[in-house]
Amino acid sequence: MSHPSQFDLLKQRRFAPFFWTQFLGAFNDNLFKTALVVALAFEASSWTTLDPSLVTNLVPGLFILPYVLFSATSGQIAEKIEKGKLARFIKWLEIGIMGVAAVGWFSHTLALLMIAIFGMGMHSTLFGPVKYAYMPQHLKPEELTGGNGIVEMGTFVGILLGQVFGAIIVNHKPDGITWLAVATVFFAIAGLVTAHSIPNTPAPQPDLKVNWNPFTESIRNLRFSAGNRSVFLSMLGNSWFWFYGAIVLAQFPVYAKDYLKGDNSVFVLLLTMFSLGIGAGSLLCEKLSGRKVEIGLVPFGSIGLSVFGIDLYLASQGYSAPGEVNAYAMVMLPGAWRIIMDVVMIGVFGGFFIVPLFALIQLRADPQHLSRTIAGMNILNALFMVVATGVAILLLGQGFTIPQVFLATAIMNAIVAAYIFSLVPEFLMRFLAWLLIHTVHNVKTIDADRIPEEGGAVLVCNHVSYVDAIVIVAASPRPIRFVMDHRIFKTPFFGWIFRTAKAIPIAPAKEDPWLMEKAFVDIAQALHEGELVCIFPEGKLTSTGEMNEFKGGISKIIERTKVPVIPMALRGLWGHLLSRSKDGLLERAFRKGFRSHLSLAVGQPVEPTEVSPELLYRQVAELRGDWK
Repeated sequence: MSHPSQFDLLKQRRFAPFFWTQFLGAFNDNLFKTALVVALAFEASSWTTLDPSLVTNLVPGLFILPYVLFSATSGQIAEKIEKGKLARFIKWLEIGIMGVAAVGWFSHTLALLMIAIFGMGMHSTLFGPVKYAYMPQHLKPEELTGGNGIVEMGTFVGILLGQVFGAIIVNHKPDGITWLAVATVFFAIAGLVTAHSIPNTPAPQPDLKVNWNPFTESIRNLRFSAGNRSVFLSMLGNSWFWFYGAIVLAQFPVYAKDYLKGDNSVFVLLLTMFSLGIGAGSLLCEKLSGRKVEIGLVPFGSIGLSVFGIDLYLASQGYSAPGEVNAYAMVMLPGAWRIIMDVVMIGVFGGFFIVPLFALIQLRADPQHLSRTIAGMNILNALFMVVATGVAILLLGQGFTIPQVFLATAIMNAIVAAYIFSLVPEFLMRFLAWLLIHTVHNVKTIDADRIPEEGGAVLVCNHVSYVDAIVIVAASPRPIRFVMDHRIFKTPFFGWIFRTAKAIPIAPAKEDPWLMEKAFVDIAQALHEGELVCIFPEGKLTSTGEMNEFKGGISKIIERTKVPVIPMALRGLWGHLLSRSKDGLLERAFRKGFRSHLSLAVGQPVEPTEVSPELLYRQVAELRGDWK
């Protein structure tokens, strides 16, 4: 069954006005900010007597300061006020700020321009919680990854275009400043026009009493978010990406000039390639995730960030230029395309890393607290970026070259990623499942949307091979607790995976009655807490390809906890290398071939009052059909 493209969202009123409002905001932010940095870098003496490097570093500092000071307050405001109305207010504020900047440009008053930079930071701080809390209220869960991908693509394209045009317009003599002042006001007005078409988006907590103390609210906000482990660690993962990106992007100007021997066009080329990579990776997330929130892409993205970060260091060693070159001449030199591809792929894998994290936060955070969760993430992002600046200064101060900074950042990324994934094994499990079904197997899911998005439920399925659980995990939008034989649970290597996945070991009553009873208690607790539990009612792998009789354990589970039961059937796994087929290993391997076709069919939920082993057996058998 074909699905609408994620780009179809751009034709719909529930998404398009919001998208263009945030795109124009990102573009205008960077148009103004880049123009000011360029003006101060090349004409500092006509603006101020202060040291140019001090002033140009002050600009990003002033822009990011509101994120630290006011994100907690902005999150509360976004929970309290209807988001369309709030977006229009923010755009009116942007027009006023750009008006102040225009006066600063025309009067050559640096203080007014610095006030405007702080104001645009405030504008972005206010809009951030609106931006990411808006989507879950208007997009379906299966549209979140695609929607986030388009927004991230739009954001980075807006940043790139803003930076390019900011640098071009301000250097246009003699009337570049005039055009810049007019352009920034114009695009602020354009953002207001698009904001007027944003549909009504009710406030989750209109009666919320705002705590205007940003420090106490920031602490309370982060503590609340920390209560949801997967959400908080996703926030930290998101902030780590900005740490990584802040270090790498900050080196591009000097890297382009001193190591690539390039002029400004080489720096623009690097920035363009990175931004296009982020856009491409963000858009590919929907296809690679199968239209669901696939956090298995996060480890994949992290691996790419380290691999291509390390290769950027290695590629830099093999590049040399005879003298100063422009972008066209640079790409003709030996080793240049390897550097460019590394920059592109860092962007692509950055998209794989960040988009699923945003979608996961939106899906699993408390809807009544989502704007404040996003605000808390913005605080962390700002703090991580400040730390990134300090780390870069420290490394360079210790004598690191810029390529060595790339290498150190890539190694730090690998260490941090391993730590985060050890804390949240679901990321690793989803990655292994995603890898399996996108390399060895081609898995088709039928009616997977019948797996409930929330609440406790029992999944029952036929048991064909040792990879059954991984195939089911890959098809589910939620974590699953599997019930498995205690001997398999204790195997040396796979036992660690099963433990980190919170599988529930079980034993026959005649073998270990205490463990069997404990398993039923654990199942009841998991269902009571709203989790999904999957059992294989046959109790063992099939040795013939045909289904074995379903045992009575499912009835005992439902007697304790009245939840729906979802029948499922795996098709195409019999004869798999890890099944109990009597055929030889080589015959099994070659019969299935590479990218063997599998299917998982999901049936209609069965109410607890109707559950019986016999009924579930018939339904699973019917779903499976003749395809073993």
